[in-house]
Amino acid sequence: MSRWKALPGELDPRVRQLVVRLRRLKDHSGLSLRQLAAKTGYSTSSWERYLGGRSLPPREAVEAMARIGGDDPTRLLALHEVAAEAWGEGRAGTSTPDGPNAPEVPEASEATGTADVAGAAGTAHTVEVAGALQAAGADDTGPYNLSAPNEETRHGRSLRVALVAGSVALVLAVSSAVLLAVRLSDGDSRASATPLGSATSSVSPSPSPSGPRTYACEVERIDGRWYAGNSRTRDAVLAEGLAGPEVAEAQCLLRRAGFAPGVVDGIFGPHTKSAVEQLQKRAGLVVDGIIGRHTWGALRR
Repeated sequence: MSRWKALPGELDPRVRQLVVRLRRLKDHSGLSLRQLAAKTGYSTSSWERYLGGRSLPPREAVEAMARIGGDDPTRLLALHEVAAEAWGEGRAGTSTPDGPNAPEVPEASEATGTADVAGAAGTAHTVEVAGALQAAGADDTGPYNLSAPNEETRHGRSLRVALVAGSVALVLAVSSAVLLAVRLSDGDSRASATPLGSATSSVSPSPSPSGPRTYACEVERIDGRWYAGNSRTRDAVLAEGLAGPEVAEAQCLLRRAGFAPGVVDGIFGPHTKSAVEQLQKRAGLVVDGIIGRHTWGALRR
């Protein structure tokens, strides 16, 4: 299994979760970066940027990785939608740098790059305007005057802008609906779970009005596995910097296994990471401080 470099500290937790999942799938596939590039059509340097948190991978690359790693593309694409939104928010107010520190331009072979799409759209628009002028009787022997479009050209341009804006709105609406359906489905699966075994309960202190939130650890054994009442996941990828009920579930199970994750507050901090590493070492797993499918298996057993 690969030894990954630490992700950038300023990376948004939503983007970090996507990158961590892609790293796990790459390790699970057993492919090198060169082999991965050959199977997906994206270059080795592109995958280095994607898996290093320096560039957001396109949907097609994420879907290809899901197929290679045997993961569910729907869940992985939902993570990509959330990460893309966070990525856009993080760069909304940032101007493009110039000089030697400017970000690397994606290779020309990748058709999914934003710059390539914008360039292709600009070229198509120029050809369309030139064709319209030629159809209207423009002189073939001289250059076309594109700086002063007529009324018909302006109308066509406005119509295209309106169509593009409508398409973007439709894509955003469909993406939001898919993400909502995934979250509701996950919530229903947790609500429909029925306790089948005897339970031993350990309740964390109630949160104070001004302090951080804490979670209850209602530990019980169901069908030969341990659950703490916060999440029933068995494959969610968790790493330092993430937060939520899945983290609280892991903290409760770490405490049950005899490790000290600190306060059960649903925040994956240094204490939780240290406890995870101790569990992985005892279970004979790769000690990376990241909770994946195998670490969940050790926690649930």
